[in-house]
Amino acid sequence: MIRHTTIYEGGTGEIVEKKSRFIAHVSHVESIEEAQEFIEGKKKEFWDARHNCYAFSVGTGQPMTRCSDDGEPAGTAGKPILEVILGSGLLNVVIVVTRYFGGTLLGTGGLVRAYSRAARAGIEASLTVEKVPGKRYLIHINYTDLGKLQYALASEGVITEDTDYSDKVDVTCLIAADDIDRVRKRLTEATSGRAVLEEREEVYFGQAGGRTLVFS
Repeated sequence: MIRHTTIYEGGTGEIVEKKSRFIAHVSHVESIEEAQEFIEGKKKEFWDARHNCYAFSVGTGQPMTRCSDDGEPAGTAGKPILEVILGSGLLNVVIVVTRYFGGTLLGTGGLVRAYSRAARAGIEASLTVEKVPGKRYLIHINYTDLGKLQYALASEGVITEDTDYSDKVDVTCLIAADDIDRVRKRLTEATSGRAVLEEREEVYFGQAGGRTLVFS
């Protein structure tokens, strides 16, 4: 599990260059099969377009990448789209750029610029999320230490999911893998060792659109 940024909600961006329309469709994918399914879906949806060029990056360790010019001159469409993906730092993403020809040839340089601009417009129209690897914890605490615990968690930027009040207080939170040792030490110091951390499952989590998102 590694920290990475990906698409949470795909978007559509469009540019016009000398009457040619370039429409970028962006989506999150978890496999090459999902990417190919998305590509084929867009080709069927926009069957009347001159070209449906694409690129994708799948995986988080050593990503698999592919691209296609779909009939455009070699290197003028798929590669520029892929370079935009790589330059953005996004992983597990596919972009299909649909072109409706406007009657004017753009030349190789013009095509590269147009497909690059369209891909960037698609990403800008999408909602991205940084997926942080970590674990869910259940923290057991006495009422007298609750304020200290809450202050320590907030100071460390820990996301609290839920708080259950009974004879004691149980706080469910998300802690990034890189921060676990530091946070554990901070909570021990803040509560004089009275906070008990119960380790739960490994998760990815992040925040997008003002919401906390958890991924299994």
